[in-house]
Amino acid sequence: MSRRRKRPGARNLHGILLLDKPLGMSSNKALQMALAILRAAKGGHTGALDPLATGLLPLCFGEATKIAGGLLGSRKAYVAECRLGITTTTADREGEIVDERPVPVLSEAAIEAALAPLRGRIVQVPPVYSALKQDGEPLYLKARRGESVQAPPREVEIDRLELVSRTADTLTLHVECGSGTYIRSLAVDLGQSLGCGAHLTALRRLWVDPFREPTMVSLDQLREAAEQGESVLDRLVLPVSAGLADLPSLRLDAAASHAVSQGRQIEWPGAAPGERSTAFASDGRLLALVDCDEQGRVRILRGFNIPAHAAESHS
Repeated sequence: MSRRRKRPGARNLHGILLLDKPLGMSSNKALQMALAILRAAKGGHTGALDPLATGLLPLCFGEATKIAGGLLGSRKAYVAECRLGITTTTADREGEIVDERPVPVLSEAAIEAALAPLRGRIVQVPPVYSALKQDGEPLYLKARRGESVQAPPREVEIDRLELVSRTADTLTLHVECGSGTYIRSLAVDLGQSLGCGAHLTALRRLWVDPFREPTMVSLDQLREAAEQGESVLDRLVLPVSAGLADLPSLRLDAAASHAVSQGRQIEWPGAAPGERSTAFASDGRLLALVDCDEQGRVRILRGFNIPAHAAESHS
């Protein structure tokens, strides 16, 4: 996640924007543009999408940046288009062609047989043109210099991998996966299994937990809202708690709210033992991310300093 320090004239905005990242733009560039339009003091994204990719890029502002690291580990879904018969240096359409082979006539059964081993817990080799670091330097910089680079294999989780549509030389797939999965590597592995090679030609991220049915906002929509005024613009920003919506919540009384806001451990009989939860003040403010023990003691993992006037005002 990248962040930006407060700039002159920027405001303290707290929340999450579900950006529909445009094609050809880096995630960091999209973040900087959103920061400028919103005039937000601080922000970060929750895991980069390649410039080739479009779709959901949750952007966190203000106190929401405290949970961005947690969203990085969330499950995600994509629609991916793979071109068969051609492999490239980058495993996508932006790289140089390495090899070309004829595409065989593939039956549905043959495609399914190639997809089946790529489901579940699998070992994947990330692309050398990636932001993974070796000796403190991103692999793509080494690869661009012509250095011999080999990304170490890693285990990833593929929950769902299905054929959506096909042509003679392309396969469009629906992918649901865990953190750290490279869809480009998935295309390469599929091409190898089919015996003709493949690379990724298009990718769209559909959702990221807990935003399973996101209403995404484009940069153009953000600009249009800004022209209508700050109140219209801010309605596009979700409350910080939206990023923690899959957790149980505690609704505290005034005394417990005051204690938690001061960073003190409390006892709360409604706490779910052994689980992370969100703690809300009696006035609706998100106070903290907490965990609870068997005795109902609530320990603060991460506190939030959200002003009362801004608290969950977009919900």
